[in-house]
Amino acid sequence: MSEPTAAASTTALPAVVIGAGPIGLAAAAHLVGRGLEPLVLEAGASAGSAVREWSHVRLFSTWAEVVDPAAEKLLAPTGWTAPDGATYPTGGDWASRYLQPLADVLGDRVRFGATVTGVSRLGRDRVVDADRDQQPFTVHIAYADGREERITARAVIDASGTWSTPSPIGGDGLPALGEKAAAEHISYRVPDLKDPSLRARYAGKRTAVIGSGASAFTALAYLAELAKDTPGTHSAWVLRRGIGGATFGGGEADQLPARGALGLAAKAAVDDGYADAVTGFRTTTVEKSGEQLVLASEDGRRLDPVDEVIVLTGFRPDLSFLAELRLGLDERLQAPVELAPLIDPNQHSCGTVYPHGVGELSHPEKDVYLVGMKSYGRAPTFLAMTGYEQVRSIAAALAGDQEAAERVELTLPETGVCGGAGLFDEPEAKAKAAQGQACGGC
Repeated sequence: MSEPTAAASTTALPAVVIGAGPIGLAAAAHLVGRGLEPLVLEAGASAGSAVREWSHVRLFSTWAEVVDPAAEKLLAPTGWTAPDGATYPTGGDWASRYLQPLADVLGDRVRFGATVTGVSRLGRDRVVDADRDQQPFTVHIAYADGREERITARAVIDASGTWSTPSPIGGDGLPALGEKAAAEHISYRVPDLKDPSLRARYAGKRTAVIGSGASAFTALAYLAELAKDTPGTHSAWVLRRGIGGATFGGGEADQLPARGALGLAAKAAVDDGYADAVTGFRTTTVEKSGEQLVLASEDGRRLDPVDEVIVLTGFRPDLSFLAELRLGLDERLQAPVELAPLIDPNQHSCGTVYPHGVGELSHPEKDVYLVGMKSYGRAPTFLAMTGYEQVRSIAAALAGDQEAAERVELTLPETGVCGGAGLFDEPEAKAKAAQGQACGGC
């Protein structure tokens, strides 16, 4: 693709979308619907590469809540049939039955094995003011086959998510001493215990599960089920704070029964003796003790040795390839400054964050947007439906339809479940989930 001169118009250039996950592909669908040309750059080999890594986990959202309307409109002429809207997909279902068909419809507008390594303005680093907004973006790409390319774009929509950058063990946000050296026995994902190799890794072992959210609940419940079949399997649940009334969610009183069922399953793991809760423990050091690991906290406490550690302390955005752009980010959450107060996890659940769009997602650098989970920075409260509304608004703004960009076209449930971990494989949990609205992140 040839690059224009500095004076050339950028309107004929594509809008580059980084990431072919749920929100990135929805962005492309909305751009197409507006008569704009998207180019989606996906580092992985297929659509929804990150989603496929948690393919064994079932969403809190029904199919009706995780299919974007503009995407469905693109898919309809192909004969694609939407799955039963009242049922709950796994990550694998979401990727294979919706995301991949959507990428296939978009065709050459999606490039796989294409990692974005940098974004800037043509001929301008972040210091230069002169004619900055008139220059197209330059996007540097490294392909899986070793090729490199620089292309130009009229806008950049970063939907790359946060999956690739999980938070570390350390209570201060940095890796604990010894964490990297012990990497062989540390995982940052909810294990798929139906996988024989992973099952063998945790069966009959003592595992520390670090975290207090839905993913930690899920891991504890999975390990408790394994313990029922395999004697000697036990978990140490490491919490940085104490246990309070909200630790396990709302239980049976939760307005979203799936969330309540998940919290109750984690509570049962503790109550039934399959896990011990260790509270107020902020890890500073991971020490080796023979073939096992010992976690030490900042107050001098040391856990009994464990064989494995599962770290589920959240995610954070990778901003390194955006370093030459002028982003306006909140100093705490690393989310857009106008959005950050609305998603502060100390104040909001995902159901209390009202739908938002181009206004809250704009930066000092014109026509660059962080969307989806990445727009939430370090906040864990993202919903797929919210992301679809974000990209609808942004596509409208790029098409010059400011009225539509500022209009809210989404109504969220009063409460929400944040994240994509759920225990819907049990018949009782399925029945409970069917009675209320559930939602899911990506």
